[in-house]
Amino acid sequence: MAGRFLRKLWGSGILAKPTQGTERIRGRVKWFDPTKGFGFVVSDEGGPDILLHANVLRNFGQSSIADGAVAEIDVQRTERGVQAVLVHAIEPPEADALSGLADLEDIDPEAIRAAPLEPARVKWFDKAKGFGFANTFGCEQDVFIHIEVLRRSGMADLQPGEALAIRVIDGKRGRMATEVCAWEVAVKHSG
Repeated sequence: MAGRFLRKLWGSGILAKPTQGTERIRGRVKWFDPTKGFGFVVSDEGGPDILLHANVLRNFGQSSIADGAVAEIDVQRTERGVQAVLVHAIEPPEADALSGLADLEDIDPEAIRAAPLEPARVKWFDKAKGFGFANTFGCEQDVFIHIEVLRRSGMADLQPGEALAIRVIDGKRGRMATEVCAWEVAVKHSG
């Protein structure tokens, strides 16, 4: 399936045709702009910036990735430079203290970690405002998603209707997400 996907991207001109085989690397996201549809990863081993196209990220099950997140990817050298062709794993950027998340300060960290992952869909998310809402299946109450929770989960933005798996707690102002991951990633790790 991945081969067919890559041939489609090469045929469309989105990705340049490879000049060599793939190589697996770890690197940190320099920046990613979901509106432009691409960003760049810097390998831990150094070298040129690596193009990360939105279609390759979507094939992993995410529509965005946070700046500073660590990505494990397969890359290929092409006539246009080095490009990511497959995402294996994403780790969130290193988190500082729970800055911007006063709602979580008085909650036992064990209770936060013990909350189960619940299937959800994004209702709306506004990156400029720094928050949005999702609905978990079988529950009418909205779940608040703060941009810091999203960033710590390795994501930078959400699209309406996007399928997620989220950890939800009852916070001071209602239900809120403490962790967000792409639905496909949660399904892979639960099986």
